[in-house]
Formats: sequence, structure tokens, C-alpha cells
Amino acid sequence: MILLESHSVIINDVLTDRFEKASRADIQFVDYDNVRFHLSTPSSKTQLLLSMGIQCWPDLIKYGAREHLQSEYEGYLLPQDQTEPEYDVSLVIDLEKLPGTTEERSALISKLAHLKSTAMASPFLSAFAEQSTLQANYKEPAGAQQADLAPAGEKGELKIVKYREEEAIYIQASHDRVTIVFSTVFKEETDKVFGRVFLQEFVDARKLNALQNAPQVMYSNREPPLEIRHLPGLKNGEDWGYVTFVLFPRHFANPSQALATINRIQLFRDYLHYHIKCSKAYMHSRMRYRVAEFLKILNRAKPEVATEKKTATGRSFRTR
Repeated sequence: MILLESHSVIINDVLTDRFEKASRADIQFVDYDNVRFHLSTPSSKTQLLLSMGIQCWPDLIKYGAREHLQSEYEGYLLPQDQTEPEYDVSLVIDLEKLPGTTEERSALISKLAHLKSTAMASPFLSAFAEQSTLQANYKEPAGAQQADLAPAGEKGELKIVKYREEEAIYIQASHDRVTIVFSTVFKEETDKVFGRVFLQEFVDARKLNALQNAPQVMYSNREPPLEIRHLPGLKNGEDWGYVTFVLFPRHFANPSQALATINRIQLFRDYLHYHIKCSKAYMHSRMRYRVAEFLKILNRAKPEVATEKKTATGRSFRTR
């Protein structure tokens, strides 16, 4: 199994090549979660245009994605009215005005290759900031236990990011935590079995002493969790699963830690289905191997056909 990266390998490789030597480009490709990218040189070979089309862009806009991208890609992000048609975000890179040192160029390539994860980070960062505000203003009721859940009035806005056709991420902050719920659909019967096994392992793994600082994980494959059960149109049944991550302030205490947490949790759905496909491929390979072994045994067990032969004197006998 490979290690899934939070950045786009194609963008990283193309920019590394073009930063060395400018040349024409017109590359379209699709990344995880059906996110579309277009790398092109529409005006000249020294003006590289990077565009991204993401299904949940209207949701991201509500949680400050445009402002976040503006701060991260200042000097590169094009205004909304100049964005490439059929895409949501466009960046322009002038290859004649690149940073001078190799380290600075590598850092710029890495930042541009993280365009999708940077845009997707906006609702998470908004929830982290909201949690800090709620924590600062929270007054614990008299007699309340530390493990009690926050009162309803201390919960922040429920952020909904519909990042795939039938699946969504639900994010909500409270005074002591940030709750993240993934909905995922299993379209094949075998996927349901493997999915339940993997997700139950997430729940059980935290019982190990070495993983006590990991986020709390809960899984339900029929009923949506309480945090989102009031929303209309939620699916339930054997085909659907809901995974809840509970992040505490220690998981996003500083900007670098928050960014690492966001990059990992964004890839959760991709990792889950990737492991399911790898497990199915492994099972199929083992089944093919066993079938081949059984065929060898059957071939060796075939009885030899008796044949009749004659001696020089004309007498006949049978051989096997």
C-alpha cells in the first residue's frame, strides 16, 4: 500500500519541471473527490495558469475559503471575475519572477501543490477559531462534571461541506472540542463488510495505551450520530456509515499542529476506500492462487485411460 499525500503529485512534478525550464503546457486531470485541475499557458510559456474546480466550493465560500486563499496565495490568486471559466479558483505564476533560492522555490511548489487541501482547510480553521472563542467565554455550571457535554447554547455553527455527490463532512465546535462527522456510502456488498471491519478497528485502536492521545472515534452504520440527526434528508441503512472524530484543543494547539491534523483528517475517506480496494485485490489474488493449486491437484487425480496392446505373437493385454 502507498502513502497517500495531502498535496497533488502531478502539480508538484509539473511545476518542478517548468520552474527549471519554461515551456507550453495544457494539462487537465482529476484528483481525489473529483476535484478538477487545469495547468496551462494561455498567453505565454512564462505565464502558468493553475485552475481548480471543486464540487463543494459554494460551501467553502461560506466559511471563508476565498479569504483564506487570498492570504495564503497573495500575489498569485486571480480575482473571481478573472477566474478561468468552468473553474472556481485560478492562480497565475509568472516564471520570470520566481524566488531566487532553491529552498524558496521548493516551498512555493509545495504551497501550490497543496491548493486543494488549503481550500478545504477553511471550515476546519473556522471551527478551531470558534472553539477558542467558546472556550474563552464558557462558564462551567455549578456542580457540572468535567466530562459532561457542552450545553446546547455553547455549541457553534454546524458547518456542512458536501465534498462528494452523496457524501458530506459535518463540523461543529463546542467549548471543549471540535466534532467532525464523515458520511460515506458503500455501494457494494463486500465494501460494507470490509468498511465495518476497518471502522470498528478505528474505534478499538484507541484502547491501546500508545494511542491514548489520538482523537476519539465513533462509528455507526445505520443511524446518524446525535450531532446531525436533526438535519433533513440524511440517509440511513446498511449502505451508509457515519464516522465521528472528536478533536480536543491539544490536536490543534498551534498553527502547524492544526494544519497537520487537517491534512490527515481530509484524507480519511480516501484512505478508507483505498484500504477496502487493496484488501479486495489481496483476497482476489489469494483466491486465484488457491484455485490454481486445486486445479493442479485435480489434474494429478485424473485416472489414466487403459489402452490395449498386442505382443508379437498376437496376444493382447491392457496397460494403464
